Amino acid sequence: MTISSSSFHLIAALVRRETAMVYEAGKEYLVEARLTPLATAAGCPDVEAYIARVSTDLVERRKALDALTINETSWFRDQTPYQAFTDSILPRLLESRAATRRLRIWSAACSSGQEAYSIAMLLDQHLPAGWTAEILATDVSTAMLDRVRAGRYSQVEMNRGLPATTLVRYFTRAGTEWEVSPELRRTVRTQHLNLADAYAFTAVGTYDVVLLRNVLIYFDHATKYDILRRMRPHVAPDGFLLLGSSETTLDMPADVAALWSREQLGRVQAHRPAVAVPLASSTRIGA
Repeated sequence: MTISSSSFHLIAALVRRETAMVYEAGKEYLVEARLTPLATAAGCPDVEAYIARVSTDLVERRKALDALTINETSWFRDQTPYQAFTDSILPRLLESRAATRRLRIWSAACSSGQEAYSIAMLLDQHLPAGWTAEILATDVSTAMLDRVRAGRYSQVEMNRGLPATTLVRYFTRAGTEWEVSPELRRTVRTQHLNLADAYAFTAVGTYDVVLLRNVLIYFDHATKYDILRRMRPHVAPDGFLLLGSSETTLDMPADVAALWSREQLGRVQAHRPAVAVPLASSTRIGA
């Protein structure tokens, strides 16, 4: 039975308040599907009762938020951004970072880690000897960050976009799961971060490449604009910001769009920090 309108609005308001992610009417089935296992485990007779419990139980609230902020992901998702990374972005960074021989990459909204580890595999294959790389993987879900650190994936997950040769090269069997190699796990560092938190980025440095892919679509317009404003100082002046295929700065307010220039890299449009940053860019929505 579909959850009631009042329960849906209650949980949707909680998710929006805590994470700024928007669950619009019509997504009741998704909420019910993701919360039913938690309701059963908590001994609640149905999702309605579980949502009522989430209102006062902080432990279950965190579990519910984790379940409702899990995004779809796969290995080398959409392919073209990874092609642009190896063909265009990486060669240019190898030239510009020759003095330090170090790269810093941020996988924002990393979910269960496939994006971060996909990049780690490419770096292992293409980074010259003597170079080092750090990949920061952040997410609002602590459960997802636990999965990134564990580096373990089911057979179903492994079948989603991972070539067999890559599987053999970087993974070993761990019971019914596959475990990513220790070398790749050492490359990836995790950090809990809510993109919608106005002060979350203060603990994040500057990165050569930021992957902010397929996450802005879950926020309202004001939150999207604010994230792109605050992201600007964390992309190196000659760095790259990669958004999802349906995400762009073209429809943003002038002060946000002016922060970024766009560069076509094959079939991918990369965003790069604009040379001149207008003073208005420092104004945050709600400030």
